Amino acid sequence: MDLSVIIVNWNTRELILQSLRSLYGGVGELSMEIFVVDNGSSDGSVEAMRTTFPEVVLVENLKNLGFARANNEALRRVRGEYILLLNTDVIVQRDTVTALLEFMKKNPQAGIAGAQLLNRDGTKQNSFDNFPTLLSEGLNKSLLRTIFPKRFPSKRISFSSPAEVESVLGACMMVRKEAIDEVGLMDEDYFLFLEETDWCYRMRKKGWGIYLIPRARALHLQGGTVDRVKAQAKVEYYRSRYLFFRKTQGAFRTGVLKGILILRLTMGLLMQGLVCLFTLFQNRKARQRLAVTWKVFAWHARFCPEGVGLKQ
Repeated sequence: MDLSVIIVNWNTRELILQSLRSLYGGVGELSMEIFVVDNGSSDGSVEAMRTTFPEVVLVENLKNLGFARANNEALRRVRGEYILLLNTDVIVQRDTVTALLEFMKKNPQAGIAGAQLLNRDGTKQNSFDNFPTLLSEGLNKSLLRTIFPKRFPSKRISFSSPAEVESVLGACMMVRKEAIDEVGLMDEDYFLFLEETDWCYRMRKKGWGIYLIPRARALHLQGGTVDRVKAQAKVEYYRSRYLFFRKTQGAFRTGVLKGILILRLTMGLLMQGLVCLFTLFQNRKARQRLAVTWKVFAWHARFCPEGVGLKQ
């Protein structure tokens, strides 16, 4: 078995069918097994996959168990030496998978290799990132990338060859089974967001390399799960940030981060509220931004309870 592929789905029927078609068209003669873990979809995803791709191994959950836990269900069953984790809103190109696989085979110290993600128009997305710190989370990340491009590299840097980075985005990344056996599965304390960052952090601590592979290019549509539940997803993102800080930097820095972000949320509410007032609440996007910011602020005001967000 050359490769195992894992895709987690939650109510993205058309996207996952499109992603699977691109996958089958881009692997050539590789021997491959595909696991789709469905987190309680109600949009006909399972029925459509069972009809269109009967060879796919379907793991059906009765409810949304989160991204890390769903991936782990399949990771315990894979037979491949290399595992490709793929989002439903990713369309791989003809050489995406082979470029990642060739790199992994030639570089035994590599634990994870990530693809260069692209927008619909072919422009680059940020496909890698630094580990979160008080500096990166407290200040404007775009500004840091402009002032300190070597310390905070971004998509503006053109890599002509594989580059070692701190972490890659989990939308399209290949993982070595040997590294997983040493480091462990994804941390199921994360429901959504930063689980791959935590994985990269733990792998680097064990001496495994994390790489961006520029030649492995994949279209990332960014039209999946979180677009339909923006406020809940935003809450989940904040929860994951605090969790990552507690696990890697301790309680004190987590408290400092919360203070900084609550201050930023307060300022955001004031500014967005003024924009809505000046436009007499006629600007739909401004109203939506205000509603999302309020939801996150209210979650903090209630001391960040577990039963809010996507993790119900």
